[in-house]
Amino acid sequence: MNTSPAVPARPAWRTAPALGRVSNLPTVWTNVAAGVVLAGGNLEPVALAALLLALSLFYVGGMYLNDAFDRHWDARERPQRPIPAGRVRAFTVFLAGFGMLALGEALLIGLGLSQESVLEWRPALWGLALAAAIVYYDCHHKTNPFSPVVMGVCRGLVYLIAGTAAAPDLPTELLLGAALLLAYLVGLTYAAKQEQLARVKNLWPVGFLALPFAYLAPLALKSPVTAGLYAAFLVWVGFALYQLMKRPKPNFPLAVSTLIAGISLLDAALIAGQGQHGVALLAAGGAALTRLLQRYVPGT
Repeated sequence: MNTSPAVPARPAWRTAPALGRVSNLPTVWTNVAAGVVLAGGNLEPVALAALLLALSLFYVGGMYLNDAFDRHWDARERPQRPIPAGRVRAFTVFLAGFGMLALGEALLIGLGLSQESVLEWRPALWGLALAAAIVYYDCHHKTNPFSPVVMGVCRGLVYLIAGTAAAPDLPTELLLGAALLLAYLVGLTYAAKQEQLARVKNLWPVGFLALPFAYLAPLALKSPVTAGLYAAFLVWVGFALYQLMKRPKPNFPLAVSTLIAGISLLDAALIAGQGQHGVALLAAGGAALTRLLQRYVPGT
């Protein structure tokens, strides 16, 4: 007799977005915007569109591979996920995931071919590093205690790819921004893994989340827009941490989804610190758009 828990049926057309966690894509797009601005560069519309598409493919492909590699764990813990629920075959997901990584890299190579300078091959080289980091994370994140660091590296590489596509140099602002994004992802992921975050000995992930605020505090004094974005980012992260720490029943899905969307607010604050207030406000909208999309496609 079958004793496995019943899995609610979902429309087939929702399988692909659920596998790719496409609701989180606005955070990738704002990462690209931040990388370009922090590098002090600019891109033609066609090149920018190709870059956004390439890094979107890296993200969605990585999420597909995450489900494919996690299929046995999901069968026990999350049987509603598409593969254990029987809505798609693991082979198909592996094929699609690796295919999207390859297509994303091909787009970065195309960007290099469209430029005369040999330096324009750097985005494709960083893209290979990103693909390797994604596959390594997806293969080992369940058993590797440092997997949140690998996840942070993946996001930091998005900054470097965007920055090197838009400018000839890697300025200090870009490198610091990538490091802060890495720290935020490390804090986000480790905090989400803490079942008793309210206990003092488990509060250390908050230290990583605090690093961006320490760096951004002086920048917040530059203009009302920057100050407003800093305050919004602070309230946003504070709300997510409250959801993690509240007792007796923490709301982990809401907390993690909110922290993921907060990536766009970090991008916005960094962009505003460079004086690009219009771009910063658009990036801030990425947080709201991510939360809206997460209502329809879960972000975790």
